[in-house]
Amino acid sequence: LVEPHQELNDFLESFWTRQMDFVERDNPDFRTYPLPLARIKKVMKSDEEVKMISAEAPILFSKACELFISELTCRAWLIAESNKRRTLQKSDVAAAIALSDMFDFLIDILPRDDD
Repeated sequence: LVEPHQELNDFLESFWTRQMDFVERDNPDFRTYPLPLARIKKVMKSDEEVKMISAEAPILFSKACELFISELTCRAWLIAESNKRRTLQKSDVAAAIALSDMFDFLIDILPRDDD
């Protein structure tokens, strides 16, 4: 696992600084997105209380999802590296989720250790 915790904190601080710098200087191409906006809109509409969605909302959710995936991947990568591996495994993602209270909402869908 990632030891000491200061290494994780330094890494995350650097990660978020880079992300904020990128967002502040980025001139986004609003015609292309890393995640499909139609799928995001469909997920948003899965809540029966949602009647209408502004054009900007799926774009914002797309960026939020991109950042979520990036941070979780970075956390999992630190775990893989601490185990002297260069291949990310589902156990690394599960460990990254388990090590942070921020990801508690994912606990019920964590893969169980059946190995």
